[in-house]
Amino acid sequence: MPYTYDDQNVFARILRGEIPNKTVRETDHTLAFEDIEPKAPVHVLVIPKGAYISYDHFAAEASDAEIVDFNRTVAEICRSTGVALDAGGGGFRAITNAGKDGVQEVPHFHLHILGGRPMGPMLLTR
Repeated sequence: MPYTYDDQNVFARILRGEIPNKTVRETDHTLAFEDIEPKAPVHVLVIPKGAYISYDHFAAEASDAEIVDFNRTVAEICRSTGVALDAGGGGFRAITNAGKDGVQEVPHFHLHILGGRPMGPMLLTR
């Protein structure tokens, strides 16, 4: 099934400047900003500027420059927020959700970086 991107999703609107955000870092290919409902002392969303729906879509179709830029930006956010291990931080959790079963709320690939406290178990079992 081909990926069909909704250019009216909230992150697309943020990228177009229609909705304000608290930018943490911006590069040619990536935007990182504070989550509006943080779940931890550090909660930053990192999104590619390209029209990618999920991580697998990004990994399959993004250019090498986009992929490298995104990943280097994630590393910089971890360091600058103090959660990176090489910055003396206690660690972090990186989460991305995809589709209905992954409980993805915004159909634009985004990575949550959460830290600043113990995160607890990864998933609750049923």
